[in-house]
Amino acid sequence: GRAPHFGNLWVKVWFRERSWRGAVGQTVIYPFTSTCAVRGSTVTLPCTFTPRKSFSDGGKEVPLKIVRVRWCKNHELCHGSVPSVFDSNSANSDPRYQYLGDMKTNCTLQIRDVQQGDSATFRFRMEADHPEGHFTNTTGVTVRVDDGLRMRIIGSSDDKKLSRGETVTLLCASVCTFHQLEATWFKDGHALSETGSSLRLSPLTAEDSGNYTCALKKKMKTLSEPYSLQVEAGVMFLFFTAGGNLPPIPGVVFVVLLAVIALVLFIIERYKSACAPLQQQLKVAVLNLSYITY
Repeated sequence: GRAPHFGNLWVKVWFRERSWRGAVGQTVIYPFTSTCAVRGSTVTLPCTFTPRKSFSDGGKEVPLKIVRVRWCKNHELCHGSVPSVFDSNSANSDPRYQYLGDMKTNCTLQIRDVQQGDSATFRFRMEADHPEGHFTNTTGVTVRVDDGLRMRIIGSSDDKKLSRGETVTLLCASVCTFHQLEATWFKDGHALSETGSSLRLSPLTAEDSGNYTCALKKKMKTLSEPYSLQVEAGVMFLFFTAGGNLPPIPGVVFVVLLAVIALVLFIIERYKSACAPLQQQLKVAVLNLSYITY
């Protein structure tokens, strides 16, 4: 219905209440109402809205169409001549504030190169071709800019002692929500070439052991605590098969058998002149042992 004409005060109170609750089927939804960001980073404020389709005027249903969308900072209603960080009707919006939404359902706002002045509450407003379709969700999204926030490293494995040949992924994370996070990775204090939010090490070698740290790109104040990774040598086995018919034999056992054979042959050569019969028997034994081994 129309606003009651009981003076400016009553009109203002009615308008504030209507902006909070909205008309039937008219909503603005923020998935979260607070977040944090580091100065210089990018933060995204997800938002969806459902506009009012029509209103009744003297028994006649009049359709509504959204003609303007706005985002304001630290203003409860975001209407009238209040400055906007984004206004679809203005070409002078600050390029740091990118509207990723549309005029239908998506009202997502992205703030790039976050500054200390972005510590504020941001609110979305839709405006239709008739005042009956105007609406602001006064809850808004509060952004806290933290310049002293430190990153932290999360490993894909709970065990920081891994074996050679395994794979581990290190994630540079924060309590803040980032969009396309760019990080600088370090190993034992030396910068690595990777710049993404994750560092994948595969296959692991002994050279991968060390202390890893990460920070937001060009923001060394956010440097994480060291993440100590230890790659153990492990036990390497060689496997051999005999014509595919015998089960695999560990390489260590095979080497021991070869040593035994060599020792037996040495004894045979030394005593062959004195122990010809014994030599013949030992040769037969060696041949049998070799056959079994292979």
